[in-house]
Amino acid sequence: MIVVVMGVTGAGKTTVGRLLAERLGAAFADADDYHPPENVAKMRAGIALDDADRAPWLARLNGLLGDSAAKDESLILACSALKRAYRERLAAGIPGIRFVFLDGSKDLLARRLAGRTGHYMNPGLLDSQLATLERPDDAIVLSIDASPEAIAARALAALDGERE
Repeated sequence: MIVVVMGVTGAGKTTVGRLLAERLGAAFADADDYHPPENVAKMRAGIALDDADRAPWLARLNGLLGDSAAKDESLILACSALKRAYRERLAAGIPGIRFVFLDGSKDLLARRLAGRTGHYMNPGLLDSQLATLERPDDAIVLSIDASPEAIAARALAALDGERE
């Protein structure tokens, strides 16, 4: 099973993704760990990435997902995947990939970001990410208004329902 847990900054992608991976016995990867240093520096400075910045990063992530799929290994990837084109690039050549979209209000996201420490993503980029977001119409959509454990349980139930 290949699953991308997606959403804007502060949605809980990493936390929910790790929990989901644990419950599925799957590997976990955080797309943030695959950004080149130039992208990290831009985001830390509050500069939004553009499509050219993201292209090599998305190609690298597609390779990661493809390697897991080719080995028949389950992988959960936490990745913003904000635009349809980004999701298409991530999914290219990977049959059965699923997207789980963590959705929440701007106010809730901003509150979460205000309390977050130790992350390079500048909280000031929330507006940019919300403006860039193209809401998926082919994803499992889950509200972030519950605990990470409850959200992961909902994701697991939805994914299990799709496999039946």
